Amino acid sequence: MSEEQKKVGFNFLLLRQIFFYVKPYKKYLYASIFLALLMAAVAPVRPYLIQLTVDMTTGKNTGIPHWFKTFFNSFNFNNTERLVIVITAFQIAFIFLETMVRFAFTFITAWLGQHVVKDLRNNVFKQILDLPLSKFDTTPIGTLTTRTISDIESINDIFSDGLIPIIADLLTIIFTLATMFWIDWRLTLVALIPFPILIVATNYFKKSVNKSFVKVRNAVANLNAFVQEHIAGMMIVQAFAAEDREFDKFKKINKEHKEANIKAIFAYSIFFPIVELVLAISTALIVWWVAKFTIDNQTNIHINFSGKIVSFVMYMNLIFRPLRILADKFNVLQMGMIAAERVFKIAPLPPMKEDIILNKDLIARKEKPETGTIVFSNVWFAYNKDSYVLKNISFEVKSGETLALVGHTGSGKTSIISLINKLYPINKGSILINNKNIDEYNLEDLRRNVGVVLQDVFLFSGSIMDNITLRNRNVTKQQVIEAATLIGMHDFIMQLPNNYDYNVMERGNILSMGQRQLISFIRVLLYNPSILILDEATSSIDTESEQLIQHAIDTLIQGRTSIVIAHRLSTITKANKIIVLDKGEIKEKGTHTELINLQGFYSDLYYRNFEIKSL
Repeated sequence: MSEEQKKVGFNFLLLRQIFFYVKPYKKYLYASIFLALLMAAVAPVRPYLIQLTVDMTTGKNTGIPHWFKTFFNSFNFNNTERLVIVITAFQIAFIFLETMVRFAFTFITAWLGQHVVKDLRNNVFKQILDLPLSKFDTTPIGTLTTRTISDIESINDIFSDGLIPIIADLLTIIFTLATMFWIDWRLTLVALIPFPILIVATNYFKKSVNKSFVKVRNAVANLNAFVQEHIAGMMIVQAFAAEDREFDKFKKINKEHKEANIKAIFAYSIFFPIVELVLAISTALIVWWVAKFTIDNQTNIHINFSGKIVSFVMYMNLIFRPLRILADKFNVLQMGMIAAERVFKIAPLPPMKEDIILNKDLIARKEKPETGTIVFSNVWFAYNKDSYVLKNISFEVKSGETLALVGHTGSGKTSIISLINKLYPINKGSILINNKNIDEYNLEDLRRNVGVVLQDVFLFSGSIMDNITLRNRNVTKQQVIEAATLIGMHDFIMQLPNNYDYNVMERGNILSMGQRQLISFIRVLLYNPSILILDEATSSIDTESEQLIQHAIDTLIQGRTSIVIAHRLSTITKANKIIVLDKGEIKEKGTHTELINLQGFYSDLYYRNFEIKSL
């Protein structure tokens, strides 16, 4: 376990950040602390009452408080049996009271934890939605899933099984020990003789289980990432007959998860018997001490042990009951802290979140982009530091013009369009829209005005209507139908079961690539953006479908600033300007005719494209 992981459990600053989410529910926190104090205060009462009852019924009146004698005599019992019945009824009523208090405590702490988890999970997912794409490039989806679900559930344990229950257990132990010392400090010290054994065992158990829990959490994250990735890519696994190899990898990760859990189980298997052994030794020492004074006729000390031996055995159980699970609860607390530290790497800590909100308020006052020129000025960009994929890119697209980007795979075409709507920040240079830096625009408004049709269309599980509108309830069905009709998809959609309410399932796998692409066109047409970006928009569509949407594309780009990327060079011959990219650099600029006459990169690509088509 790393030093960082060891320190997480003692990170009080992190704990304070977690309790930031408790602020809306602080009255429930105060109620749980009050109930913890109440449970601790009443815990020693019942054993003490039993001690007094035993002493009264056995005639051992020495040391019995006057108030209890008065209470006993007020009933005018004729025999001991009737006294025992009344006292038993009183004990049962007291047990019910304790049970109700414990129920209220358990429910309130669990309720508090669930509400904190709800708010925290909402915040985390909101932050995930706002993360830059570079974060997704370097973080497996399964890991983000684990952070949002499993790790946050561990934070819930801080409230339901961690900090507040630990406070309640510690208070119970303190109140019980104080009562024992008040009754008989010598007998208490004798009963505590084997406690050093328990302290050593608890320390070993805590460290051992904590290491195992860290390994378990890492194994769970690895399992989630592996399973999610391979289910999403199952077609590739089966197409290349890689099932056995991938299954062997899964078995290895699953084995690591099993071994981490077994180590934790082993620690539990040792610790709990040791606790029972220490309790047995303490009980034996109590009996030995009582027997010693009973058979020692030379002692001058008169001690009434009849009720004490009963009560002290009960007191020891009151102490050992929380001690059995106290070390485990400390581990739960520490694992919750480790989970919180992981979660807060994704979602900013609450004070930081407030700063972000303030910054967004400032951004919201910035201007909204309109249709106009796009200017790249000496732009350098790298996904990884100093490994530039765009090098000194400069060009201008005037309002209403269409720019075509051409180049081999990896030349930087998609990187350029990713920078226009700020999916990634640039390293050097500037990007202007209407002669203003894109940093001066509201990010949400900027992206609303940049319509993008990507090569790899992603559809969410749900209806066609929801995938077109992205659940924007301000968009009417009639608007969707008009956009679908323009694309030529309305008749096809109406033939499906439930037509626009047809469920396309996860990732839209029920539909063909071409159909998914056409739905993405409807989505862009519907939002009527000021700037249009087509990234290989016709790459997955057959010739008939391409002809179907070509008129819609021509209509859509009319009067809009457009950037088109396509391997099919026939679709960009009408562009106002064509830029040829190679290895992140601009090699050529000009119209189709100018570049053909130049007999350079573009002409080679163009003629090679027609040769392939002729084959």
